[in-house]
Amino acid sequence: MNPLASVAPPQKSIIVGEVFASDQPALVSTVLGSCVAACMFDPSRRVGGMNHFMLPDAKRPTASAAFGIHAMELLINRIMQLGGDRRRLQAKVFGGANVLALRGAEMQIGKRNVEFVTQFLADEGIPLVAQRVGGNCGVKLCFYTDTARALVKPIPNRLLDETLQEEVAYLQHSRAAATPQPGAVTLF
Repeated sequence: MNPLASVAPPQKSIIVGEVFASDQPALVSTVLGSCVAACMFDPSRRVGGMNHFMLPDAKRPTASAAFGIHAMELLINRIMQLGGDRRRLQAKVFGGANVLALRGAEMQIGKRNVEFVTQFLADEGIPLVAQRVGGNCGVKLCFYTDTARALVKPIPNRLLDETLQEEVAYLQHSRAAATPQPGAVTLF
């Protein structure tokens, strides 16, 4: 029996606005509420990764990976830098729960995130091979970058409070940043 065969891959946990990809076996995880995580992989090269974004787009130009368009492009580019081929990429999508509505918010952020990522993948010709989106509870997601195996565990809403607080704080911050202040100077 090979003693190295049972060695667990390195683990990486990501949060809102982060992207991780690897050309070596790795286990990447995150906790999702209304946010979405896209997992992409090149099955031929066994290169894969995950992003975690909060909103489909920004009110003003930004390069933050907390916004869908940037998170998707960053993930694709990192996979390609590691030897993946864009033409072979496949995707799995998770999250987009309606958890903020449970807290009295009228926003449909989860639904908008899912619509964005689904349309983005269709526009880019990247097959969506699996998804677990929507619902009313958050999830913990684990993704193996080399095999594209995804494990999803529902999180009871009472345990999701920390993630929701992070999402609401980021939403408030992004809205405040998008509103120009009197006398503000914009650099370009």
